[in-house]
Amino acid sequence: MLKSLFLSSALLLGGSMLACSRAAASVTSIPDPAVDEALRSGQKQTMVLAGGCFWGVEAVFEHIKGVTDVKSGYAGGTGSASYEEVSSGRTGHAESVQITYDPSKITYGKLLKVFFAVAHDPTEVNRQGPDIGTQYRSAIFYSTDEQKRIAQAYIDQLNKAKVFSRPLATQLSALDSFHAAESYHQNYLANHPNEPYIVYYDMPKLAKLRKEFPELYKE
Repeated sequence: MLKSLFLSSALLLGGSMLACSRAAASVTSIPDPAVDEALRSGQKQTMVLAGGCFWGVEAVFEHIKGVTDVKSGYAGGTGSASYEEVSSGRTGHAESVQITYDPSKITYGKLLKVFFAVAHDPTEVNRQGPDIGTQYRSAIFYSTDEQKRIAQAYIDQLNKAKVFSRPLATQLSALDSFHAAESYHQNYLANHPNEPYIVYYDMPKLAKLRKEFPELYKE
């Protein structure tokens, strides 16, 4: 398992990899999306994002006001999807999260802002921290033309403003299907708060979310 392997290597190296990963995750405050949907009443909406290991991404969005459900899973590839298959890097799938939200309380664009600012480092290509491979790529899987329009406009906005030191590596792709991950991956941070990987790589994301988005944070 890559997560355990790279975590062990980092600890043996005196934490240098951990420091590097945390530094990469430290991002200048980013602007609101110039193009976004308006708050509106109606049915709950869903979106699918990929940003490295789904444990931390899932945990971030579970603490956002207006989000009603978050599920870890796999998207972006072909064929069946299990953790073992996706971890091989041969399926084309990425570890992803499906986010269900109330459009009267939070917008698609605001959720993308959290994704770029807190949930992962969007400038990394096919990796996040210690996890390497296309299954850990940064991606937005859109299911409507409106989602595609907002996401593309925001990516262009951030790149043009050079908010990050490098161009965004985030891929924008149509959502074909979302496969829910195995039950033991769901709510992983809440169920394993003291696991070393969670402590070093994911808990800092929640601390940053609480600090930078206090108006959105929920316990």
